[in-house]
Amino acid sequence: MDKLRILFAASEIVPFAKSGGLADVAGALPKALKALGHDIRLVMPRYYVVDREKFGLKLMEGGLGVPMGAMGEIWAGVYEGLLPGTEIPVYFIDHEGYFGRGGLYEEGGYSYLDNDNRFIFFSRAVMQLAKKLRFHPDVIHANDWHTAAIPMMLNTHYAYDGDFAYSGSLLTIHNLQHQGRYYKGAMDVLDIGWEHFNANEIEEYDGINLLKGGIVHADAISTVSRRYAQEIRSAEFGWGLEALINNNSFKLHGILNGVDYEEWNPALDPFIAETFDRGDMSGKQICKRALQHTFGLPHRDDVPLIGLVGRLVEQKGIELIVHAIHALMHMEIQIVLLGAGELWAEHFFSDIAGRYPHKFGCYIGYRNDLAHQIEAGSDLFLMPSLFEPCGLNQIYSLRYGTLPIVRATGGLDDTIENYQNNAKDGTGFKFYDATPDALINTVGWAVYTWYNEREGFEQMQRNAMERRFDWHHAAKEYEALYYRIKAGRRGA
Repeated sequence: MDKLRILFAASEIVPFAKSGGLADVAGALPKALKALGHDIRLVMPRYYVVDREKFGLKLMEGGLGVPMGAMGEIWAGVYEGLLPGTEIPVYFIDHEGYFGRGGLYEEGGYSYLDNDNRFIFFSRAVMQLAKKLRFHPDVIHANDWHTAAIPMMLNTHYAYDGDFAYSGSLLTIHNLQHQGRYYKGAMDVLDIGWEHFNANEIEEYDGINLLKGGIVHADAISTVSRRYAQEIRSAEFGWGLEALINNNSFKLHGILNGVDYEEWNPALDPFIAETFDRGDMSGKQICKRALQHTFGLPHRDDVPLIGLVGRLVEQKGIELIVHAIHALMHMEIQIVLLGAGELWAEHFFSDIAGRYPHKFGCYIGYRNDLAHQIEAGSDLFLMPSLFEPCGLNQIYSLRYGTLPIVRATGGLDDTIENYQNNAKDGTGFKFYDATPDALINTVGWAVYTWYNEREGFEQMQRNAMERRFDWHHAAKEYEALYYRIKAGRRGA
C-alpha cells in the first residue's frame, strides 16, 4: 500500500516537554510509524522550557502568519529539529506572548486564563505550517482538547483549500476529563462561523467545548485503551460527553498504548543497582535492598516492598490510599512513594513517612532514575486509579517482575490478568470498587500471596516479565485506521 503522509500535532512531546502520558505517546508512536515507512512530521509549541541549543533547533526562514479571526493575523516563528535518535522532523511554533512562560498550561496550580487563545492559535498554526511546508497530509492526527480545533478547522475554514483536499483527521483522547471549556466569545477567534455554535457541535451551556467540537468533526476518534473506549460511553467516565460519544461510537476505536522497552528493560537499565531478567532474577533482590537504603528503610528481605509512582491527584486514587494508609501500615510491609501533586497530599504523605519511618518512605517530586529504581526494587506496585485511560507504570512493573495491584479500570484492566489462587496464573491483583476497603483487602490478598503462596507469586513474576505491549503493535493498529480515514476522504 502507499505510504502515508501524517501530520502529528500535540501540545507536548517527550523529550522536549512533558506533563503527562500524552507526551510519552507523542514521542514514541511516531518512531514506530516511521519504522513502518510512513512520512510523519510532528508539531508542538516552543515553550520556553524547550532548550533550543540542547536539541539543536534551527529557526526556519520567514515568519508564519496565523489568522486569528477577530484578533487579526498574528505572526509566529518556527523552529525545526529532529526527534532525538531519528530522522523525524519536529516543528516548534514560537510565539513569546503565548508560549514564553514558566509552564505548559498553568503556573502555581492555576491555569493560564488565555489557554483558549493559546491553543486555538497553535491549532491554526499547525494548518498554516502545513501550507508553508507544502506538506499535504493524508491524515492530521490531533491529540486531546489542545488540538481538537484542527478537525473543526479542516471541515470549515479549510474545507475548500486545495492543500487539504484529501486530508482526513484523527482525534485521540488521552484523558476525557480535560475538555477545553471556554467563553463563547472564543468563537470569534476560532473563526469557523457562528453557525457551528450549536448543541450538536461546539456549544455547551452557552460556552464552547473544544473537545466536543473535535469529536463531532473528526473522521475518527481513538482512545488509548480498549476498555477506556467502552468506559467513556458511560455516565461514570463520560464527564458529560457520554451521549455525544455514543452518537459517534461508529468512529470510536480503542488502541492500547505501547511502552519503550529500550528504556524500560531490567536487563540493561543503567539506573538500577543490579540488572536482571526473567531467567535470573537474583539482581532484583539487590535492587530491593538498594531501594530500602535510598528511602532510609530497614534492610529486610522478609517483608514485601510496595512501590507507588505517580501524580498525587484525585484521578490516581490518592484519597483511597489516604483512608487506607493506617490499615496498610499495620501489615508487615514496606511502602515507598515517588510523586507530586496536590499540596495537601504532599504534606500528608510526608507526615506518614515521619510517623512510620521503618515502614514508609516518601520522595516528593519526580526523578526518572528513582522511578526506575522503584520499579526494579519493589515486589508489588500499587495503582488504585479512579480512572486510567491507559496507564504506563503498570506495564513497566510487569517488565520488572513487580506485580501490580490495580483498580480494574481502563488500560489497567486491559493489561493486568488477575491472579487465580494456586493456579500459577495471572500477572497481578485487581479490585473493582473504588473504596478503601477494596484497596485494603486486595493489598492484603497480594501480601498473603507473597508470604504464603510464594511459588505462585514467583510464577506470576515470570508471567509478567514475558508480557509485551510494544509500539509496533499499536502502530499497526493506527496505520490501519489511517488507511481507513484516507479511503473515506478519497471516496467522499
